[in-house]
Amino acid sequence: MDLLATLTGFPDAAPLTGLDQAWTWSLGPVLHFAGAVTADGNRLLQTNQRGRHDEDLARAVLAFARQHEEALIGEGRPIAAVHGFSAAGYAFDAVAAVAPEVHCHHKTQNPDLTAVTYIVFPAFATEVSGRESPEEAQARYQKMLSPAEIGRDAVPFLKMSYDNPRTGGGSANDGRALAYPRTLRQEIPQLEGSPGGFVEWENRVGEVWRVAWDQGWALCGGEEEHRGLSLDEVLDFADTTLLVGTPLEGPEDSQDLSSHSRAG
Repeated sequence: MDLLATLTGFPDAAPLTGLDQAWTWSLGPVLHFAGAVTADGNRLLQTNQRGRHDEDLARAVLAFARQHEEALIGEGRPIAAVHGFSAAGYAFDAVAAVAPEVHCHHKTQNPDLTAVTYIVFPAFATEVSGRESPEEAQARYQKMLSPAEIGRDAVPFLKMSYDNPRTGGGSANDGRALAYPRTLRQEIPQLEGSPGGFVEWENRVGEVWRVAWDQGWALCGGEEEHRGLSLDEVLDFADTTLLVGTPLEGPEDSQDLSSHSRAG
């Protein structure tokens, strides 16, 4: 396909000031897009904004993505991120990219464009592990991160499993699955007075911890075990584990916990 002709043919398409071979276009007053052609001219880096619109941020994201094309889209990952991004007025510290099979934009009106489009968006370093399966990447992009909302808060990467004999709550799937950090904070306190129960979680670098109630809080990870902790100390530790580390490589099979849990 003629990528340049396709882009310039969008309704209200206009050159993006300050960036070569880049354009902006909109769908009504709510949806705003910007796109830049990759160095080889064969793929599109596209960023989307919904509601609040900031062209300077879009330009910064696309410029950063161009500088890091190979890391973002050249290794075949369904979702990838590069750290070191910054933009005035925002806390974002990374740019992420998702592959065509994850985002499916343009699929209805221009499926040929879908196949060569990579959606890039301002992100937080805590949000992408680089080990997501295609299904996990899709869940993150479509359900959990709200990547088109430029005023959003970070949603750190987390996979967890849990079982609570006292409440009857727990994971219905095998293994750890994607979850929101608020779920981790909600389930840990519920373990009190529930021997045999546990909450296990994994951060974006693959580190795993487990907390249980055994006449007090018992927290273990790797070869370490800690007892005598207060609930606040356990919760603070859990929060901290989601905010550190650097990405590892290699996909891992799992499911979305938000749709695979049983209610107590």
